[in-house]
Amino acid sequence: MRITDTAICLTVEDVTSSSAFLARHFGYGETMAADGFASLSHPDGPNVIFVRRGLEVLPEGLREQRAAGVLLAFTVADLPAEYERLRAEGVPIVMEPRVEPWGERVFLVSDPNGVIIEVVDWVETPGATADTAGSAEAAGSAEAAGTATATAP
Repeated sequence: MRITDTAICLTVEDVTSSSAFLARHFGYGETMAADGFASLSHPDGPNVIFVRRGLEVLPEGLREQRAAGVLLAFTVADLPAEYERLRAEGVPIVMEPRVEPWGERVFLVSDPNGVIIEVVDWVETPGATADTAGSAEAAGSAEAAGTATATAP
């Protein structure tokens, strides 16, 4: 299989508010939109699609589900600066910054629909190299239930 692009599709109540949140606070741009649908892109991250809950284009068994148990995870270059910026912008911080034993420094925010966004960077851990830090990032993100990892500024 040759994958030519990546998108994360999340079902939410209010597509417009989630789309505006990613645009305002994370630098995403809306590339397509229609009633109950918005597709966003970022030069350094995956595409994100928001679909309104109940939309008939979704299979019947999925129509009423919401984005729950899924995290968008953005690796950033300067976590403390991003934390201060988002806090100053009034973004709801749902988990204060902390450092995990595997070297991940992380905090969580929530969008208006309750979509959780993990903001992460990596601190040096004893014996870790750039290769093992990348492996730890993949392992740490895979262990978090429903986590989708992407890179953003």
